[in-house]
Amino acid sequence: MIDELDAAFDGAGEDPGRWRHRKKKGGGRTLLTMALVIVLLGALGGGAYFGIGKVKGFFSAEDYPGPGTGSVVVEVKSGDTATAIANTLYKLGVVKSAAAFVDAAKDNPKSKDIQVGSYLLRKEMKAADALTALLDLKNKNVNKVTIPEGLISLQIFDKLSQATKIPAAEFKKAAKDPQKLGVPALWFKRQDGKKVDKTNIEGFLYPATYEFPKDANATQILQTMIKHFNAEMDELDFANQATSKLHISPYEALVAGSIAQVEALLPEDMGPVARVLYNRAYLGTFPCGCLQLDSTVNYWLRISGKDAKASEKLLASELHDPKNPYSYDVKGMAIGPISNPGEVALKGAINAPKNQFFFFVTIDKKGTMAYGKTNDEHRANIRKACKNGIPLCGN
Repeated sequence: MIDELDAAFDGAGEDPGRWRHRKKKGGGRTLLTMALVIVLLGALGGGAYFGIGKVKGFFSAEDYPGPGTGSVVVEVKSGDTATAIANTLYKLGVVKSAAAFVDAAKDNPKSKDIQVGSYLLRKEMKAADALTALLDLKNKNVNKVTIPEGLISLQIFDKLSQATKIPAAEFKKAAKDPQKLGVPALWFKRQDGKKVDKTNIEGFLYPATYEFPKDANATQILQTMIKHFNAEMDELDFANQATSKLHISPYEALVAGSIAQVEALLPEDMGPVARVLYNRAYLGTFPCGCLQLDSTVNYWLRISGKDAKASEKLLASELHDPKNPYSYDVKGMAIGPISNPGEVALKGAINAPKNQFFFFVTIDKKGTMAYGKTNDEHRANIRKACKNGIPLCGN
């Protein structure tokens, strides 16, 4: 956003305040201006024409009649004043003089609402039209895309492709080395002895609404998303909380968060569901020490090119497939994330309230979750779910 207009100055030099302080003797300023013109002409030699144009741009308020031609990308940076934007526009050939834009900004109270970002404008525009264009978010030179919580990477690649027209295959290819994209090495370690697939980007594509420059490629887009992931993890102190409070690796907590994101429909259940996962995987008192989740089985089906299935339609051969590293029978925490979790699920993963439950199930269409310590309690909850129209009793 524009910080503050440089209201009192003549012309649009790089430091209007400096010119304002030299107003005491008008003749002195005129001599200084002439001296600068002479220096520029002398220094540029064969490029004298450009030198004159530049001086005009900074010392006068000449304006184009508009409407302009062609196109040019203009970047408005954080902290830019009206003068800074004016100078950028002048140097890019959008306005005939920086002073004309500053004058237009002073006359338009909405000028303070210009947002940081990249804009697509024309060359040789009338200064007031250039200002209007910067105030119209439709002129932002970006592809906007919203990534909801809980999508898997393949779904995200499809959404990014739809927004940017970059083939999904390019995102898939760019995602093969998450560390090069900015994921810190600490995320590729576990404390339970399982190896982390360092080519797996799942879990690191933070869900949010993004604005990507239209000329950004697949690698740059994924780098932006991972940069956001890193910032959010720092904000949550996620890695430290995972190791100090839960005594597990950040990656294992991320896996739990990704499962909670898919399994829990209500925000208040994210933490309790994560705790059930920890109880099963780490306490050593659950008979198989495995998660036994339909959601992990379905994740494997999806990344294998198959369709996910409703719980009651999953076959025993699919639940217990020995080739599936996410099957019912794999001990401990899942081998990797099964979605890309958002803030609520991540908070739930590191702030999971202690309980003694080993089972959870959604018991109504509102998303209410019921928990149980024993298999008998769990079966009773399932019967309650079936009475409420949740189709689980076929299992």
